[in-house]
Amino acid sequence: MAASRLETKMLTVAEAHEAIARCVAPLPPTRVPLSDLLGLRLAADVTATLDSPPFDKSVVDGYAIATTDASPALHEVELITAGGVPSQPLRPGATIRVMTGAPVPAGADAVVKWEDCQVLGDGSIRNPAAQVKPGLCILRRGAAFHAGEVLLTAGRRLGPLEIALLAEMGCAVASAVPRPRVGVLPTGDELVEPGQPAGPGKIRNSNGPMLAALLAAAGMTSVNLGVGRDDPADLCEKMARGLEQCDVLLVSGGVSAGVKDLVPGVLAELGVTEQFHSVRVKPGKPLWFGTLPHDRGRPSRLVFGLPGNPVSTLVSFRLFVLSALRALAGEPYAAPSTEAATLASPITHRGQRPTYHPCRSSRDGGGRCIEPLPWKGSADIATLTRADCLAALPQGDYELAPGDAVQVLAL
Repeated sequence: MAASRLETKMLTVAEAHEAIARCVAPLPPTRVPLSDLLGLRLAADVTATLDSPPFDKSVVDGYAIATTDASPALHEVELITAGGVPSQPLRPGATIRVMTGAPVPAGADAVVKWEDCQVLGDGSIRNPAAQVKPGLCILRRGAAFHAGEVLLTAGRRLGPLEIALLAEMGCAVASAVPRPRVGVLPTGDELVEPGQPAGPGKIRNSNGPMLAALLAAAGMTSVNLGVGRDDPADLCEKMARGLEQCDVLLVSGGVSAGVKDLVPGVLAELGVTEQFHSVRVKPGKPLWFGTLPHDRGRPSRLVFGLPGNPVSTLVSFRLFVLSALRALAGEPYAAPSTEAATLASPITHRGQRPTYHPCRSSRDGGGRCIEPLPWKGSADIATLTRADCLAALPQGDYELAPGDAVQVLAL
């Protein structure tokens, strides 16, 4: 029997990654408000515009003194709170009370905690200068960083601390690589939305909500394009809208070799160039990938045609789509990493495609141990909800015993 089109053009997992990597480039940087920067990557170095702290400040509640002052007692002449400004320099025989974070007045070179000072009957304090070294409890101007210093470099992923640093410098916006906009289009006449009755021959749309959740968990922006019917005109309208609005289009279903697998043909009519159609992997063999050049100076739009079964969709997303999305968002392109683990029970593999088998893992003193789950095929999402990783089983016919080493991909 002649090999099918999917079989003859099947790529290995590594070859598929190479093909995707050749087509991916970071999105053009844009000015992003501080409140929207979490998880993004800087597009340019950030240089300090001021010293931090911008003044000598007290790190305790106490009394600012001059260690060279030989007066036996010091009279309080002013109180400075955080946010306040000294109205006068410190003079001999005087002390200025300061709160934590307040500027240290000119003439003072130490701050003594109030609880370490002895208050005399007239309200003055006994001068502790003889027991104090200059600089006590003072954070000097520029101790953290100086104006002109590069604090964050291009490519840095922005977390809460980086955002706090930008705020300290007064940055209300920063140049960053934006989140990719990803259109989600599940297809099939059999699909009905959750909450709607599923009549004879119908199933509910699980891929759409799952892909939206996967995108949200990855920090991406999803665009709901509805459900595409097995009709060229309907698919064309929805996919054209997705290509216009989004950087990436994820289409699930309709990409294999059946009578109603219309997606590749419609994409070709829309000008999308097929890069590959089929990967030597289980589940997820009929993965389709293509590109559409952008006419507005942006990288080519990416299109992934994902298999319709939910487990295949998830594995394809985790194996390939996520790497492309992260590269669009400014990360170096990289295939997902795996981790070594040992089997807790035996597993048998048959076939000439590498298989990603759902497993549940635990950790003991010897490392990660995994229990293969009884998987019932590419539509068995229920089993996958009990899994936290996928065992990467190489192609071939073999059996693995408890204690054998395998590589696992985290879910």
